[in-house]
Amino acid sequence: MKKLDWYIVKKFLGTFFFAIMILALISCVIDISEKMEDFTEKKAPFLAILNYYKDFIPHITALLFPLFIFIATIFFTSQLAYKSEIIAMLSSGVSFQRFLRPYVIGGGFLCLISLIANHWIIPLANKGRLAFENKYIHDAKISSDRNLHLGLTKNLYIYVQGFDFVRNTGSKFTAETINGTDLTEKIMADNVSYDSVKKIWHLHSVVIRHNNGLKEDLKIVPELDEKYPNFVPRDLIADEDIKEALTTPELIAYTAKETLRGRENLNFYYIEKDRRTAQPFAAMILTLIGACIASRKIRGGSGLHLAIGIIISALYIMFMQFSTTLSTNAGFNPLASVWIPNFVFGGVAYYLYRRQIK
Repeated sequence: MKKLDWYIVKKFLGTFFFAIMILALISCVIDISEKMEDFTEKKAPFLAILNYYKDFIPHITALLFPLFIFIATIFFTSQLAYKSEIIAMLSSGVSFQRFLRPYVIGGGFLCLISLIANHWIIPLANKGRLAFENKYIHDAKISSDRNLHLGLTKNLYIYVQGFDFVRNTGSKFTAETINGTDLTEKIMADNVSYDSVKKIWHLHSVVIRHNNGLKEDLKIVPELDEKYPNFVPRDLIADEDIKEALTTPELIAYTAKETLRGRENLNFYYIEKDRRTAQPFAAMILTLIGACIASRKIRGGSGLHLAIGIIISALYIMFMQFSTTLSTNAGFNPLASVWIPNFVFGGVAYYLYRRQIK
């Protein structure tokens, strides 16, 4: 790297990290003002609150990471253009391609950080953040949805009409063992309860059917204790927020388990997995767009450049939101939904680049 590269990279990274620090500080102040009543009402310990904001800062910075790279790029590049530094660079024989090299280096460095953070660091921080919010902010869920069907293994399926998490009891429980197309066993209970210490399900007023070809056995017992693999009451809650607290390997395992259980519309989880890779590349694309827009000295200076940047940022967010909604509500491919905005804005970046080098 030459002096020119170091000069631009330092300004790039310095402006970006300063903007992120300001964002984190403002976000924490706003969040504290909104949650202060909950902290007081539920008597959250001061140390727990500090740990919460330690985990909250990575969450909020990751959420707006590409857009703040974009704004930082436009801001400092516009300053270079306003002071005629870019004109001096290009007049000394530096080509526009060469001028963009430090942007690619700086953007690539931030892209790598974002990639690692999205897949591992941010989910670990979100575990503590969500645990705190569930304990001190959100009201505990007291009952499950109605008429739940889950697959525990490829042969074992259960049904619960409803479950009360306060009393740890459920009604109209059914467990079916199916081999191929044959129903070999069906256990039906009027009521069911869970022993969290022994990790055993207690079934009450039980009817057991065994099928062996044309032979059928029927047995009625007052109570029955059963152990079901990897099945606890919390599995009856469709918690979409959990996707944010799972590292990518954990998220892949979780979606595989939920697919086996027959959970409907897992696109929320697939979008989260694919977004963690697509978002850093969006930051790289927005960096190039910002450099191409702000490198030209125009009437209006930094203010106009920032206005253009904010408009493009809004368009990107709208495009991403539209494609995500299309996937979750209309079944559109999750991988395509998170990458299409990148391809569209990648085309915009290429157009602006070709226009600049002319």
